[in-house]
Amino acid sequence: MAQTNTTDQASFSIACAIGASLGFSISDITVRSFSTSLPLAEVVLFRSFFGLAFVFLVFARGRGLGAALRTRRPLAHAARGLFVVISNVSYFAGLAAMPLAEASAIFFVAPLLITALSAVILREYVGPLRWSALAVGMMGVLLIIKPGSIDFQWAVLLPALSALAYAGMHTMTRNMGLSESALTLSIYIQLSFVVFCSAMGLVFGRGDWAGTGHPAAEFLLRAWVWPTQQDYMLFALAGAASATGGYLIGQAYRCSAAGLVAPFEYTALVLAAFWGFAIWGEVPGAVSGLGIALILGSGVFVALRERVRRLPPSAKRASGRR
Repeated sequence: MAQTNTTDQASFSIACAIGASLGFSISDITVRSFSTSLPLAEVVLFRSFFGLAFVFLVFARGRGLGAALRTRRPLAHAARGLFVVISNVSYFAGLAAMPLAEASAIFFVAPLLITALSAVILREYVGPLRWSALAVGMMGVLLIIKPGSIDFQWAVLLPALSALAYAGMHTMTRNMGLSESALTLSIYIQLSFVVFCSAMGLVFGRGDWAGTGHPAAEFLLRAWVWPTQQDYMLFALAGAASATGGYLIGQAYRCSAAGLVAPFEYTALVLAAFWGFAIWGEVPGAVSGLGIALILGSGVFVALRERVRRLPPSAKRASGRR
């Protein structure tokens, strides 16, 4: 019976991770659609307002604001919020300057980093085969970034920064364990976006820093303008998709070992390739395609190893609860 429960819990976490990937991918393409018209901070701010509303309407299920915000770890939420803001801003800025599939592939070194950080920080066992898979995934990232080549652009470092911040954020989620609900985790993330993006609006909202001509910099620094009715509809879509993804991924990392959950986030890499081709007609080059395949293959291998080993969740140990 205990083994069945563990298997069911793992299956639930995997389903949450895949559902979160779909939600985040819809949010990604929606935010990217604004990269030539509105400033990034304004887009994320409105997305977060709609995301908060969606969380309370769908996930709170009658719980009051005080109950949803109640936490034992306010400083941990603040640090986690900073990580996720850095991750989102750098990733979306990168999307303005490079193909969706390549940016997503670079970002998806994050689950590999999560697995590594789980071993170092959370003391979850990672064997030599999975370490080898992590190395293969990193080789794939290098093929896409092309350091030292004439094709290198600094914008490719933005998804890499996003991956590092994202890995740090989810390692913190794992460490916070069962002491915080998925609802509380999701709400504090949305509030972090509101605070940070409002601050960016105060500093850069007039557009005084714009005019560089670089797509990523312009997305960050252009002047704020009043959105149209169609813009608000897209904000609502992005907010609902992002909030759903945030809630589901919080559930996944609370219920199972980080090394089990992380590889299934690679579903979003496949979705990114699909959306990039279907919407923008983007097709990765041969070298980038090889890099994407290496990253995807290493993630699938790690996922299969985790399923074979059937690691139990370690949230109780990580959070200090008994």
